[in-house]
Amino acid sequence: MVETLFEDIFTVTQKDPDGKKFDRVNRIEARSEQFDMYMLLDVNTEIYPMRVKEKFMMVLASTLNLDGTPDTGYFIQGNKKSLADKFEYVMHGKLYRISEEGSGKHVKADIFVSFGGLLMQLRGDPSIAAKFELDQKLFLLLRKV
Repeated sequence: MVETLFEDIFTVTQKDPDGKKFDRVNRIEARSEQFDMYMLLDVNTEIYPMRVKEKFMMVLASTLNLDGTPDTGYFIQGNKKSLADKFEYVMHGKLYRISEEGSGKHVKADIFVSFGGLLMQLRGDPSIAAKFELDQKLFLLLRKV
């Protein structure tokens, strides 16, 4: 069974908070239900449209293999089932920065991932950030709920 690094249900709170920058991409701002995480995420909305107040499940995993074996880095076409089969939108990227700000019980951790130029910032509880490593390869999976 695949062990995911993070999963939660998010609600889109805002689209393009700094204004529209690209034709086919929107930057969404979202808040999670269970862990109260804040997320900024670039999404190719030409192929996966998202609206304000829409809810979606987001999962971060290090592999798509259902048996949990590490990803080889190569795509092998075939009928093999994967974690991606359960989702509508999948991106592969690299974690390039982890940081913390604040002090005491008000400390927040930030995780930054680049998916080939589409960026994600995930902010929240530092205990969640402890599951991640710098330069880690990640899959982001989305499904509307």
